[in-house]
This record gives sequence, C-alpha cells and structure tokens, in this order.
Amino acid sequence: MIGERLQELRKDKNISQAELAKLLGVSHYTVSSYECNRSDPDDNSKIKIAKLFNISIDYLVGLIDEPLSYNRDNHGIVINALLDETDIEDIKNYIGYLTYRKTCDFNNKIDS
Repeated sequence: MIGERLQELRKDKNISQAELAKLLGVSHYTVSSYECNRSDPDDNSKIKIAKLFNISIDYLVGLIDEPLSYNRDNHGIVINALLDETDIEDIKNYIGYLTYRKTCDFNNKIDS
C-alpha cells in the first residue's frame, strides 16, 4: 500500500525517484524498494514523506483513503476528487463569506 501511494504522490508532484531520495536522505534504490513494496520506510522516513507531501501518515499506510493534511492545525477540509479548481475556488469564497458573516454577527452582539 505504501509503495503505490508513495509512487502516486511522487508522480503527482513531478519528482523523480532520485530527487525524492535526496529529499529523504536515502538512496535512489531505497525509494525504488519502497515503491515496489520490497521494504517499508522507517517511522522517521514516513514522517518526512508526510510533511513533504502534506498528507497524513494514516493515508500513506492505507488506513484512510482521503489524503488529509499532515498539518491538522489548518482545519483542512477533504474535497471530493470530482471537484475542479473552479469548484474549489467557490468553496474558498464561501468560507470567506461565512467568516465575514460570523464577524458581522459578533460585532452586532458587541454593539447591542
């Protein structure tokens, strides 16, 4: 599972195995071994991979199927793969609107 996900993530970012190896501090052969499921990355390498691709380790190891963000502080939202960039921009605009509305509601309560 890790191998397939790692290869997909790497290719989505247009990173070669050699480039990924350099980023992880391992050999090109080690990355190839990960992607072929001949070996698994150690825990420190999994953390580096999660940070590099901004995905959760749960996704990397196959516990979940949505690539949630590694950084949970940003309150990430899982967006369906069927949505395109225009849909995502609409979602961001709606979140901005909700934030604005909440700010206005808060200010109205203070003024009352």
